[in-house]
Amino acid sequence: MAGPLGEMFDHGCDAINTTLEVILAARALNLGRSWWTVASQVATLANFYLTTWEEYHTGQLYLGVFSGPVEGILMIIAIFIISGIYGPTIWDTGILTFTHLDHVDIITRHIPNIGLNEAFMIFGGFALTFNIVVSYTNVYHSCISSKKSVIHPLLSLIPFPITVLLQLAWLLAPNCSIRNSPLLIPFLCAWGLQFSHQVGRMILAHVTSSPFPYWNWLWVWFAFGALDANLPRIAGINPIFQASYTSTSSFVYATLAVTFIAYQRFVVSVISEITNYLGIACFTVRKKDTDGAWKKAAEVNGHVKKV
Repeated sequence: MAGPLGEMFDHGCDAINTTLEVILAARALNLGRSWWTVASQVATLANFYLTTWEEYHTGQLYLGVFSGPVEGILMIIAIFIISGIYGPTIWDTGILTFTHLDHVDIITRHIPNIGLNEAFMIFGGFALTFNIVVSYTNVYHSCISSKKSVIHPLLSLIPFPITVLLQLAWLLAPNCSIRNSPLLIPFLCAWGLQFSHQVGRMILAHVTSSPFPYWNWLWVWFAFGALDANLPRIAGINPIFQASYTSTSSFVYATLAVTFIAYQRFVVSVISEITNYLGIACFTVRKKDTDGAWKKAAEVNGHVKKV
């Protein structure tokens, strides 16, 4: 991350990878299309949002005692290896059975014999709570040292719960078939792209010292989807665009297309503006000469050796 464009690339790729890792890890842990998978998506995106929020308000990227890019990835790699050797069903083994404590009465009376996969999710919840405390502590100290309000940064956390509430309102709608069908994958991907667009704008605001981007227009689309799915509960009528599995499938894939186009447009716009402003190229070591034409960086800098 040598500069603003490098930081945008790094965090932008990580934002997309976050959802992909959730899908792969959920399969490896044999969570299937359960609410645990949805909870995993919420927790993982929350952790990434916190890191970006923290960097925006402190100007530094902190990696705590337990961070996603290090410990999180190592843990996922270990899960993949174990699942590859023993199969995903190994994670359904009760934690007390696995530790051979299921015959100890005093333990079985107070601790449920939940699966290893569920125990892992609970552990992830504690890790997220710890990261929330650490992130706000860093922001708090940064605000104190710069004599800024310690309350105002909390307002910039609001966009994330808004996003989560919209997704959950959609999934919890009466007769919603998304979670219990193959549509969960494109739904999670659309959610992930919307999140990537949101945090991408946060990172852009950070590297350009711009105001925090509270609003995200993609909320309108997801609010529309959630409202349509909840029409039976709100107005006692069938959904207009999600009345059947076929129509729901079309709407979910349309959502995926909309979020992809929105994020692709954002990425192209950012790359174009930064490269044109700085006179550098993307993916290649080139610069613009005095006439505005793209040349090899060495030629522009006058370091080409004539043979």
